[in-house]
Amino acid sequence: MNTLLLQLSNQAVQTIGYIGTFLTSITFIPQVIKSWQSKSVGDLSLIMVLIVIVSTIVWLIYGFGIDNGGPVIVANFIVLVLTLVLLYFKFTFKK
Repeated sequence: MNTLLLQLSNQAVQTIGYIGTFLTSITFIPQVIKSWQSKSVGDLSLIMVLIVIVSTIVWLIYGFGIDNGGPVIVANFIVLVLTLVLLYFKFTFKK
């Protein structure tokens, strides 16, 4: 597998990274929309939300620490924002 990656140009690797960024970033959008529309997050695990927040912060630190960390930074920033919205909903919406 490393041989394949070595054959790809830096631009191709960055493009693949940004495709992954897009796919990772949209994973929380359906949950945010559903929670907003229903004004309910009762089934949403607070522990899961907190784990996602901590993990995205760790990934952001990593992304800033590596060369070409743009895809990692963008994906985790978007996921962090969406997860913070869910956390806000968790404490705002009445059960």
